[in-house]
Amino acid sequence: MKLSEITKALYIYKKTKSIEQIEITGLEMDSRNVKKGDLFICIKGFTVDGHLYARQAEAKGAAAIVAEKPLDVSIPVIIVNDTTKAIAILANKYFEYPTQSLNVIGVTGTNGKTSVTYLLEAIFREHKHRTGLIGTIQMKMGEECFDVKNTTPDSLFLQKSFHQMLERNIDTVFMEVSSHALDIGRVYGCDFDVAVFTNLSQDHLDYHSSMEDYLRAKSLLFAQLGNTYDSERPKFAVINQDDVHHESLIKSTSQPVVTYGIDSEADIRALDVNLDANGATFILKTTDEEIPIKSKLMGKFSIYNMLAATAAALCSGIPLHTIKRALEATTGVSGRFEPVTVGQPFGVIVDYAHTPDSLENVLSTIRSFVKGKVYVVVGCGGDRDKTKRPLMAASAVKYADLSIFTSDNPRSEEPDAIIADMITGIETEKYRVIENRKDAIYQAVELADKDDIVLIAGKGHETYQQIKGDTLDFDDRLVAEEAIKNKIS
Repeated sequence: MKLSEITKALYIYKKTKSIEQIEITGLEMDSRNVKKGDLFICIKGFTVDGHLYARQAEAKGAAAIVAEKPLDVSIPVIIVNDTTKAIAILANKYFEYPTQSLNVIGVTGTNGKTSVTYLLEAIFREHKHRTGLIGTIQMKMGEECFDVKNTTPDSLFLQKSFHQMLERNIDTVFMEVSSHALDIGRVYGCDFDVAVFTNLSQDHLDYHSSMEDYLRAKSLLFAQLGNTYDSERPKFAVINQDDVHHESLIKSTSQPVVTYGIDSEADIRALDVNLDANGATFILKTTDEEIPIKSKLMGKFSIYNMLAATAAALCSGIPLHTIKRALEATTGVSGRFEPVTVGQPFGVIVDYAHTPDSLENVLSTIRSFVKGKVYVVVGCGGDRDKTKRPLMAASAVKYADLSIFTSDNPRSEEPDAIIADMITGIETEKYRVIENRKDAIYQAVELADKDDIVLIAGKGHETYQQIKGDTLDFDDRLVAEEAIKNKIS
């Protein structure tokens, strides 16, 4: 594509040289990946400024550069006020505005994003749609799976991926949308059809200045649904009415709102809820239908996830009987309340719970059906919100018979300092400190007796541990399996 054609989408820019005859063969924002003919866009990140790598991009064959200031290079420089917005605009133009041809459902909230997207995938596949998924665990294009670096990737990666999905005849995409991504513009250019809010509780205050700022960032997804109405392509906001922040989010959008809940008179509601060790049963009530659901998923939080997915699916025209079949067939998501079973007489569950609210939800669910004792192994990530550390520990000791506080992903921090933050203010003696995570898991498994349950929380699906700049192989599920085999052998 001609550079002069691509830059028409920018409308306002300056250029240092003529660009009329330049052919662009790709877009790139990482100088290490530049190929001959690429347009290199300089992005200012938190730790790296792409402007410092312009000459390297030129040396690798970049045909032109987009920047926020003049650069010492011999190739043309397109100067714009904001390269973050420019890359989203250029990527949309270059990849032919792919989300205009896709049904895109974005899910935001502190907890439940991954589970809701996977439930939606199950529902839409049951209705014979070809689906894509982008989130914490991976990106999926039909049956193909790809690794992703962030819960919500950057705008260039997204637009390129959406274009590839269209080439694979995918029609619907489910996407986790983090507050961080919304705040720094990673989803600029994404034309969402349905925006879903799960809940809001304390997290990411290492990035956001306050809970109010965290909520503001989440609300951007709903504001960005637009201000116009299209009968051919209607848009919807799906909001958890039981969450205390629901009114703020309803006010943030001009689009029709569909609410869901258990405790309030919402549009989509669960009635006659029954929870036990085998799952959950409830009556799924919409504005004009009622249908019984018998799910293998456990806990009240799982019902909220099912309600959110149901509401989004109904907005997309999926029949209720199809939704029922999918919900009842679903067994769960990797690393979310995932059992580890090797024939032992006690339960071991691995869960991604890494916020005070999610940990309390999981532990209270276990407490509701456990016959014996509850043991929890949990830590907190380094270089992240320190204020939630004592809250995590408080949630643990509130529900568990014994809490074992350990290392999570300490990153650049000392694990013992993180644990010290966690146990600040704890008055009970129902806890132990075992810094080494493998040793902590082994200890919990060794303590467990018949009918007890061990919860290993915080990392879920993750297969690594980040320590002092190194990424080490570590999977809670595999370590737990080893520990169980060692105990019962």
